[in-house]
Amino acid sequence: MQPLEPVTPMVSAAEQLASNLNFGAFAKAEELKKRLWFTLGALLVYRLGTFIPMPGIDAVSFAEIFKTSSKGILGLVNLFSGGAIERMAIFALNIMPYISASIIMQLMTSVIPKLEVLKKEGEQGRKQINQYTRYMTVGLAAFQAYGIALGLEGQKVVLEPGWFFRISTVITLVGGTMFLMWLGEQITQRGVGNGTSLIIFAGIVAGMPGAIAGLFELGRTGAISVGLLLGLLALMLATVAAIVFMERAQRRLLIQYPKRQVGNKMFQGEASHLPLKLNASGVIPPIFASSLLLLPITAAQLLQGPNSPEWLSTVVALLGRGQPLYLLTYVLLILFFCFFYTSVVVNPVDTADNLRKYGGFMLGIRPGAKTAEFIEYVLTRITVVGALYLAVVCVLPEVLISYWAVPFYFGGTSLLIAVSVTMDTVAQVQSHLLAHQYEGLIKKAKLRGSTRGGRQR
Repeated sequence: MQPLEPVTPMVSAAEQLASNLNFGAFAKAEELKKRLWFTLGALLVYRLGTFIPMPGIDAVSFAEIFKTSSKGILGLVNLFSGGAIERMAIFALNIMPYISASIIMQLMTSVIPKLEVLKKEGEQGRKQINQYTRYMTVGLAAFQAYGIALGLEGQKVVLEPGWFFRISTVITLVGGTMFLMWLGEQITQRGVGNGTSLIIFAGIVAGMPGAIAGLFELGRTGAISVGLLLGLLALMLATVAAIVFMERAQRRLLIQYPKRQVGNKMFQGEASHLPLKLNASGVIPPIFASSLLLLPITAAQLLQGPNSPEWLSTVVALLGRGQPLYLLTYVLLILFFCFFYTSVVVNPVDTADNLRKYGGFMLGIRPGAKTAEFIEYVLTRITVVGALYLAVVCVLPEVLISYWAVPFYFGGTSLLIAVSVTMDTVAQVQSHLLAHQYEGLIKKAKLRGSTRGGRQR
């Protein structure tokens, strides 16, 4: 069996070339600047929408109720929505119903044979699955919006309760979610980065200044000691460094290509690497886990009232933020989605078939089924490490938040999303700069070729 190589941070030739790019190259990339301006404009529209209140709500009464429950799950939901929950804005549901629908569709794709066949049909099949996901998003958003309407009526914060308020709430919140889904798709196609991730990222980053000020205010008032404050800052920096290192780490499998003859020339065999990322699922598992865990708890909290059953209060208490059952469920969901999404991203059988198709092989391993088994063996081992890393990064700060009341924005999930999305967006900016640089080199080569041809004539 091929010996295992140590996991190393990813440093590609493209990254080395991108590090040498200067500001002049960026200034000349007109297409990239247009994409960046479009992305910033779209995120600005999203942020403006989080300040447009939903009609029919007593804002003062709702603000008082939110203060009493913002220390729990509702505060974390408010973080992902960019403060829209706190203001009960038209984007209160954010893009979470779309994420939940994506989770369900991916699970169904692995279980239902017809959907699995549709997934393998290429671009046409992907469009059809995306259409199903949109339909499911509408259904989930309508269900959640109706539950929120009933919860608001139960909390006595509605000016005129009744079916008109319920229907208007469902239309407003579903429309806000669908608009954000469309906006995310536009950012992905016409901007820079993944639109869905950037919308969540914008909501998190928007609260960073206030969270930093709140953290220093805790130190100034003596709520936390200076030593603990410095320790938390050091822990956050260490967490960011660990996230950057682990997200760039990969396991490289040596691929050998045989000698080949083209015409009368014999080309030597080439060696390459098959990169397997330590965390191939990226930031998806924490987002999926948070989406599935937070939405039912939020609905239970909103349905609480003077006449609510006792079991509802018990469920809310057991699944409160920082509680053992909450942490255990959160870890299990992260581990599950890490393995599940990795299996979706990297298919060992397809990878082995592609290697055999192009003549590639691993030393000491027979092409085909044996190669697929070895890739799956390595992938499983490194995914265990990646899943444990995600669980530790997301859960350890949750424990600190529960015991020392650190602002929500310094939770592991928020830091992971912020750092990962930043890295992915920067990588896309670099790829656009490289493409622009290559286009310039090609144009120069064509100009030189035409000039030489003119001189010869």
